[in-house]
Amino acid sequence: MADVRPLSGIRYADEAHLAALVTPPYDVISPEAQARFYERDPHNIIRLELGRDEPGDDDLNNRYTRAAAAFAEWRRAGVMKQDEPPSFYLYEQRFTSGGQSYARTSLLARVRLEPWDAGVILPHERTLSKPKDDRLKLARACAATLSPIMSLYDDPAGELASLLGIVRTQAPLAAFSDDAGEEHRLWIAQDDALGGQIAAFFADRQLYIADGHHRYETALTYRDEVRALRQDITEDDAVNFTLMGLSALNDPGLVVLPTHRILRDLDAARLAALDETLAAHFTSEPLAGESADWMRALAAAGETNTAFVLVRPDGARLIRLNDAGAAAMRDVRGEDVGASDAWRTLDVAVLHALVLDAALGVTPAAVRAGEHISYTRDAEAATSAVRGGSDGAQLAALLNATPPAAIRDVARAGDRMPQKSTYFYPKLITGLVINPLW
Repeated sequence: MADVRPLSGIRYADEAHLAALVTPPYDVISPEAQARFYERDPHNIIRLELGRDEPGDDDLNNRYTRAAAAFAEWRRAGVMKQDEPPSFYLYEQRFTSGGQSYARTSLLARVRLEPWDAGVILPHERTLSKPKDDRLKLARACAATLSPIMSLYDDPAGELASLLGIVRTQAPLAAFSDDAGEEHRLWIAQDDALGGQIAAFFADRQLYIADGHHRYETALTYRDEVRALRQDITEDDAVNFTLMGLSALNDPGLVVLPTHRILRDLDAARLAALDETLAAHFTSEPLAGESADWMRALAAAGETNTAFVLVRPDGARLIRLNDAGAAAMRDVRGEDVGASDAWRTLDVAVLHALVLDAALGVTPAAVRAGEHISYTRDAEAATSAVRGGSDGAQLAALLNATPPAAIRDVARAGDRMPQKSTYFYPKLITGLVINPLW
């Protein structure tokens, strides 16, 4: 199964000032945050991870070539250094969510790239072409994996957690807090015996990509390009591997947040008939109070049934799937759907199949094209958008979080979840460890 190995990671030499040098991954960095990171430090990883476009950019001078030049110069000048011998890295994030404190552990390692159909590394959602094109250009320029892909594995007995506890007896290489007040700690493990135990642990396990599908597919494409150019690639060549942050599905610090839907430009007749249409597949009851109250009611309902909240300008209703709705889900067909109960019982799958598509006419193709729908993790923001008609918002759907185990089960079944079905919090930081592809 998974081939997990240590790497000679490239890291910032100034470990005491990492807070000024790291960023979140590229896909959650706003233009305002990008500007802030640029101003923070001349060596901030933003210049590699998400460089700025400049007037006059061309094929020879652009944000990708500037990233490559900065990466090379920082290594030459000693801003960054490469660890020897190859090592595993233990990464801990301490954070607060919903008023509760958590600690999540990730193992940063090189993982052999495998095609999806090999059944070793499994996806749970589909990807878009634009982000993959951007990441591929960056990989070609820098020949490095700059940010880790977040992947999950099963460890119900806590076997690997026990092994990694040994690493924590050392002082961390780095410890700092970021802008959000989240704490980050990094350890290095260079013990050969421990490395062998880690590799053996993963040898009979599958991995499930939680965050980073675009980067994984980019890594596959880049590998294939290099193989076509160089006929002497060996099985152990660095280009056959990518950087992952591996976390246990059973880690109590593994937090998944819900992503709510805001809908606009809906067919007027379908929207007017929505209550009548939904009655065939759902029970419905009005909710009093505000969004925080609705989310508590939704959490309680979700313990025993598929449920979500629909918000309109005049109020909100708790929607529960009935037996007829469950039967209807068994007949759903489409490119994202196989035959698995794991997919058909997802709250978000039920919402997309029976409400968005069947009732409102918002097809999977329209969702992929970004039509009619936008996303937020803030239930109050979704509610306010509908009440105020912000950007034409007509309806919001509030969801419970998707359980981490559902990602495993859907992936094993060969199905894909609707877009924005999961949001793992917090993101793995970018800039702690870089994986060279040479």
